[in-house]
Parts: sequence; C-alpha cells; structure tokens
Amino acid sequence: MNILFLTLLQIESLEKHSIYHDLFRKFRDHGHYIYIVSPRERRNEKKTELITEINVQMLCVKIGNITKCNVLEKGISTMLIEKQFKSAIKRYFFDVKFDMVLYSTPPITLAGVVEYIKKRDSAVTYLLLKDIFPQNAVDIGMMSKNGIKGLLYKFFRQKEKSLYAISDYIGCMSQGNVDYILKHNNEIIPDKVEVCPNCIDVIDTSVNSETRIKIRKQYNIPINKIVFVYGGNLGKPQGIPFLIECLKSQKKNSDVFFLIVGDGTEYNTLKNYIEKYKPLNVRLMKKLPKQEYDQMIAACDVGMIFLDYRFSIPNFPSRLLSYMQAKIPILAVTDMNTDVGNVIVSGGFGWWCESNNLNTFYEKIEEICKSNLGAIGKKGFKYLKDNYSSEKNYEIIMKHFR
Repeated sequence: MNILFLTLLQIESLEKHSIYHDLFRKFRDHGHYIYIVSPRERRNEKKTELITEINVQMLCVKIGNITKCNVLEKGISTMLIEKQFKSAIKRYFFDVKFDMVLYSTPPITLAGVVEYIKKRDSAVTYLLLKDIFPQNAVDIGMMSKNGIKGLLYKFFRQKEKSLYAISDYIGCMSQGNVDYILKHNNEIIPDKVEVCPNCIDVIDTSVNSETRIKIRKQYNIPINKIVFVYGGNLGKPQGIPFLIECLKSQKKNSDVFFLIVGDGTEYNTLKNYIEKYKPLNVRLMKKLPKQEYDQMIAACDVGMIFLDYRFSIPNFPSRLLSYMQAKIPILAVTDMNTDVGNVIVSGGFGWWCESNNLNTFYEKIEEICKSNLGAIGKKGFKYLKDNYSSEKNYEIIMKHFR
C-alpha cells in the first residue's frame, strides 16, 4: 500500500527511535511504501525538500515558526499549515495514489488536507489522537470558552469536530481517551474509535551497576542516592509550580536526588528557583540528544511524570516508554482524569498521586525509598513488551484492511 503520514514532527530520516519513526519503519518493513509530510520551521532557513530512502519519501515543507515563538506567531503559522501542506502534496505527490492517510494531533487544522486526499484517492483515513485540543488549552487557562477568546475556542472546536468527522478510524492512546472522545462528541460512531496506544520498538536500554556508576560520575549525579528523573517538556501542561513545591518538600531529604532534564516555556521558572534557593539535591539540565538521554535515564532509579492538576482531558505522556525500556519504575504525579496512573499502578510498575496533593507526594517518596526498585522496573519492561510494541500498533491499524 501507499501510505501518507501527516505530522508536525520534523522527520528527515526514519533511522531514529520514536513512536512515529518506529511505527513507520514497521510499515516499511512489511512491504508498504511510506510518504511523510512534515514541517521545516522558517527559523531553520531551509527550503521545502523531498528526501528519499528505501521505500520512504519524506517531504519537508517550509512553514512559519510554531515552536519557541510567541502565541500570535504560533497561531498564524498553525492556521497556514493546512494550505502549505496541501500545496506541497499537489506539487510533489500529484502522481501517487494513496491507499491510507495517517495523521496525528496536534494539530487539528489538517482536516482540509485529509479530506482532499480522501476524495482524490478514495483513501482510508486514520487519526492517531495524541492531543485533545482546544479543551486542553481551556483546562490550563490558555484559552476560554467565553468572550473574545471564546471565538478562538469555537473556531478550533469546529476544526476538531471536522477532523473527527473526516476520519474513518480514530486511534486513542488509552481507554480513558476513547471514553472521553465518545462522551464529548455524541456524533461519533463508537465502532470507529479504538485504543491504539503510544508504542515503540522494544529495546532493553537498562545498564549494569558498573555502567550506572560511570554515567552518574560523568554527569555529576550522586552515586549513593535514590535518583528521581524527569525528562521531557517543561511547559504549562506539566504544572511546573507544583513540581517546584514537590522539590521544596524534599530539600532536607538526604536520601534522594532530583534530576530534571528538558526544555520548554517554564524552564526558566525552574532555573530561577534553583538559582535562588540553591537546593543541594536538585539538578536542572537542558534537553540532551536522544541516545545520551536514554543512557542517563537508565542510570537513574525512578522516572517521573508530571501533569497539571486542572486537566479534564486524559493526557497519556509517551515519556513513560523511555522509563519502561530502561527498567526503572515510574512515579506519576497527575490530574484525576488521566488513566496513566491507573495503568502504572495496576501494572505493578510504579506509583501515582494527584498533582495538587503535596502530602501524598511526600508519602509516595517515603514508600518508594523502601521499595525493591529493580523488581518493579522489570515489571514495567514486561508490560512494555506485552502492550506497547510498535508491532502491536501496526496490527491494530492493519486489521481494518483484512
């Protein structure tokens, strides 16, 4: 089959390791032809380009800036993506008949591109739902349903519904996402919504004790402490103010060390806290290259997930996969509506507490320090193999063609 993938992730080679790279290598290895349309932001100063690998063509489309820019620039650039992607497809893939279109959220503004290919080629359309927007923006105060801002909400909500309507199938990250989408969109036929979780090629990235010590020395991480690591985006959705309160609650705990690795709009908030209070058991680092990051994760003891307590939508962060393949247990500090905590606890590979309850967080740290972390981490790796392999993702999608 000829498969078109639309994404906001910049993809210029499939020889990397992520939920999308791994999935489409799986399609390629099963004999399908892959066509990927992804963005190149203006700041990179590169033109639109078609890159070719074996059975894979990656169309990198020059667009405006949508990251590390102000809200106005991001909003304008996002609304222009649909037109820019459609124009590029007409120019570069005019002679390709696509059998299936796969696309992920964010953004929700690609409905016009999907509809164009669906009508042109009679293609099957499959949405990989990774983000429920605009409700997530409303939850954390970045958008409102009322007043002038409400007009923007109504515009994006209509775009969201259009994307659901044009999709033959909607793959959700968890059962909680399936339930939410059906509850808040009565017009959607239940049979077209299914669980299609974040998945990766399962690789054992754990390290032995000798390597762990070497890595910790390399990054100046204490050897004799229980190291909690958070890796990923540091933005509004992560509830950074509560993360800081959690760090404050542990400032006198000499048994633990907190390593924060990442980037985002709230990075400086964390940086300012550390520079002002100089906690002895906290270290903040900028985002690392993927391979280095995975090695560092494996040298830690517990992986952390943070989500703002105000979320009404069930986020399901993909960063837990990095922790699972490193065989370290997970502490999820999230809102009540996501089911990621329930998955972690019921799977026996970690703990959960609500992201506005400091006392419970403190109690979980005490409990973790008394636990057999190695055994719990191994349970996470087994759960990863059983539930989150890219082969399973492939089978979930392809069953609709058999």
